[in-house]
Amino acid sequence: LCIAFVLQDFRLEFGHHQGRTSSVWHGGTATIAQSPGDEVWGIVWKMNACNLSSLDKQEGVEDGIYVPIEVSVHTQEGKVLTCRSYQMKDYISAPPSPQYKKVICMGAKQNGLPTDYQEKLEAIETNNYAGPVPIMEEIEAAIKAEKINSA
Repeated sequence: LCIAFVLQDFRLEFGHHQGRTSSVWHGGTATIAQSPGDEVWGIVWKMNACNLSSLDKQEGVEDGIYVPIEVSVHTQEGKVLTCRSYQMKDYISAPPSPQYKKVICMGAKQNGLPTDYQEKLEAIETNNYAGPVPIMEEIEAAIKAEKINSA
């Protein structure tokens, strides 16, 4: 189950934890920062509490990169949900790689986030990294396989 939401008074940012570039994405990675009047759109995924520790691990909580936070989000139907999100600790602002930006834009489009927000994501400046990004190749292969299997 996934539901589109808006998080009020936050903005999307990209950065390097303690100034270190992501060895996976070769650029800044996403975080949210409090910012009155701004908003971040995203998707709520419903999951079992027993999976929280594996999600925390995936998000780099035990490595001290991200910290889990509770936020109140508004669905397009006007419901307010309390959700777990993650904020990067000790980061230095840095643009994402074009590949990381592409994944974020693809997710926004696939999940039907508002067009004006998608346009805002498309306008994000990147660091123009042009080298290999193996995880991007894996994602593109998985999407291709999914399209073949659903045809």
